[in-house]
Parts: sequence; structure tokens; C-alpha cells
Amino acid sequence: MMPANSTSEDMRPGELPGFTGQPLDPLVYILSGVFSFSALTFTLLGVVCLRKYRSLIRTIGELQGRQLFLGPVPQLEASIMPVSPVLNEEDQDELPLQAPLQQSSTMKSSSRKLWKGLQQGPCFTKSDLNLLQLIKAGKEGIFYQARMTRGTCKGHNMFTCKISKEGTRPKHVDIEVSIMKKLVHHKNILQLLDWNTTEEPSILIMEYVSYGTLRTFLQTNRSQLSADPELQNLLTIASYHIALAMQHLRTKMIVHCDLALRNVMVNKFPWEVKVAEFGLARDLTRITSRHSSRWRNPRQRVPLRWYPPEYFKNNYYSFKGDVWAFGIVLWEMQTFGTLPYPNLETSEAVVYHICIGHKNTNPEGCRPEILHIMQDCWLEPYTVRPSFTDIVRMLENIMENDADYVDVEKPQLLVKDEAKYHEAKRLRAASVTLEDKNPI
Repeated sequence: MMPANSTSEDMRPGELPGFTGQPLDPLVYILSGVFSFSALTFTLLGVVCLRKYRSLIRTIGELQGRQLFLGPVPQLEASIMPVSPVLNEEDQDELPLQAPLQQSSTMKSSSRKLWKGLQQGPCFTKSDLNLLQLIKAGKEGIFYQARMTRGTCKGHNMFTCKISKEGTRPKHVDIEVSIMKKLVHHKNILQLLDWNTTEEPSILIMEYVSYGTLRTFLQTNRSQLSADPELQNLLTIASYHIALAMQHLRTKMIVHCDLALRNVMVNKFPWEVKVAEFGLARDLTRITSRHSSRWRNPRQRVPLRWYPPEYFKNNYYSFKGDVWAFGIVLWEMQTFGTLPYPNLETSEAVVYHICIGHKNTNPEGCRPEILHIMQDCWLEPYTVRPSFTDIVRMLENIMENDADYVDVEKPQLLVKDEAKYHEAKRLRAASVTLEDKNPI
């Protein structure tokens, strides 16, 4: 028999005092560990939920306090604050002044979601539109001249309407809306008035243009324009306004990715031409690294005849890609809307032709100064191409030289044209410019 005064040193491993001779079941250890882990997990979740709840209460208090200070919150239309991807500070600066309670960059995501909940739906649907005339049909949407069946759209009786095609993802339309909001208040960019992306098809309403696309305008009026001795001057002026629009895109860190003559609208030739169609555009301020400039979706349909060789070789597109496309636009204008590389029929032939360094042939009748800019836009490597700031400066010099040779028999026309030219130059000088010396 074991002595009554035996100590714990005499116990075997796995035994507890008072339970001698009975080893502890390993299941007890497992259950103890599971219960301990579960208790710790629920404790941490409780702490996180408590903090989020307090943050939400604090945010609601801030909003209520601002509402009491500012008075009743007016109802918002879809054109003021659409449901769009994550807003940054620059997006907020571009919101109209009548948008109340603008959020600061320090507010948390919970308050942003709460603010989105206060927004109302769109103020129009497709049934409210009276489609008058087809402007163009693109891969992602169809453009019409239209008006409201009743009333106006932000005071506009007539406007340009883009209706997305079936299968277009609403997220892509939201990105297009956010980019067009960022590009507001420029004379040479088609301005966004209103939109509806909450139901299919998505609809964008933009300012009215009289003559549709520049490609259609040149093709329709080719015989009349060809006989005009001032044709090259007119094309130079139109090119200048397109370059001004692309320079504005560069200052906003927007890459167009679809610059072509079919995507330039005409309200009054050549003084009022406007860059449009931002379905493929990208906002580089939303991209976290340089590698993001590469296209993530190799199957995305792109306009191959307007794309630079670095896209086909390295799957890379930057601001210098838009410069390449601008050179193609100059060539299209000189040929009255001819398809680039007209002798090539297949996509494979076009890509091979571009990659081996072949260019479009020099257009007949093109003035040497424009031909020089065109060839500079197609330089390789892409880093040696001019920026849009350089292109604007070169076109200004050409226009100034044209003004030195005047037709004294048409002084009224001269004064009118010079006034418009100086007005455009003044608007450009008042805008913020950003040199394009470091390509992305």
C-alpha cells in the first residue's frame, strides 16, 4: 500500500492530485483549447464592432450637427452626386457648388456610405427622351441628337445623348461619368449634363453639337472644303482646338485611349470642335503603380489602327500613346476621314505593319508644318515624341504665321477670326498647364 503521506513527486505524468491512477483524456485538452480560442475570437469581434458602432454614432452626430447649422438639406438630382467609384479629393473639388455637405478627405468610409444613402435616383429615364437623329454608333454606345419629351435638361432644349449597348457593364459607365465630371468646364471637351446608370441601358446626356462627328462633317463637305483656298488654315485651327482638349486631359492625368476623328464632335467648324467618347479613358490618379498603366484585359477591344507600336510590343499605353493617336487624327483630317492604313484589310496585317515601323503615307496637299508635327507624333521610342503642350505651342506658331499673311479684301472676316483666335489663346493661358516631360 502507498503511504498516506506520499507527495506529488510520486505521481505519474498525466495525473492530478486527488485523481491518482486515472490519466487525463486528451479530448479534454482539445476542448479546452477550442473553448479558449472561441472566447478570444468573440472578444476581439466584440471590440471591433463596438468601435465601428461608436464611429457610426459619431458620424451621424456630425452630419446632424451640420444639417442644423446649414438648414434643410436640398434634394439632390442624379447630376449632382452620382453613385460612382471611390471618390478622391480631386473628384470632390469638381462637384457643383450646389452640392451640400461635401465630405472632407478625412471622413471614414462608413460616413461615405451613409452619405450615398441620402442620394436620390436619376431624374429621367429613356422614355423621357425624344431621339431625333443618329450621330454615330460606336462599340459601346450609340449617339443621338435628342431632347426631352417635356421640359428641358438643365436648361438645354437640345442635347447629345449616348445610350449604352446591351452588355455594357454599369461599372464601366460609372467610370466614364467620373472622368467626364473631372473634365468639366473646357471649351473643347463635350460637357456632361446628366446621366442615368441605375437601369439598363445606361444613358449619358451631353451638350448639343450641330454637325455630329468631325469625320462625318469632313466627308459630307469634302467637295466644298477642297475648293476653299483657306482649307489648310481651317484644318490647322481645328487641330489646335483638339490639342487644347488633349492638353487639358494631361493636366487632369486622364489618358483618352480612343482619340480618333470619329470621336471629335463639331458645333461650329473649325472654332468649336470637342473631344468626346471617354469609354476607354483611364484616370491615372486612381492607379497605384506605373505597372498599372499596362492593360489588364488583353481581350478588350481597342481601335488598333490608332494605337502605337509599344502597345502591341509591350502591352503599354501612356500619354505618348494619345500623342501617336493625335498624329493619326491629323492624317485623317488631311484625307477627309479616310480609314488609316487603307490598303490593309485584316487586324493582323495592321498590327504587323505598325510593329515593323511602317507609317501612313504623306497626305497630298498637306502643309509642311502639319506634316512635321504628324511625323513627330509617330517617333520611336515613345519617349521622344512631343507632349501636347509642345504640340499646342507649335500649332500656335503656325497660326501666328498665318495671321501675318492677310487678305486685305476681307477685313471683316479677318477681324472675326483673329478675335476668336485671341479668345482661345486667352482661355488657354488662364488654364493650368502641366508639362509632359516624364512619360508614364
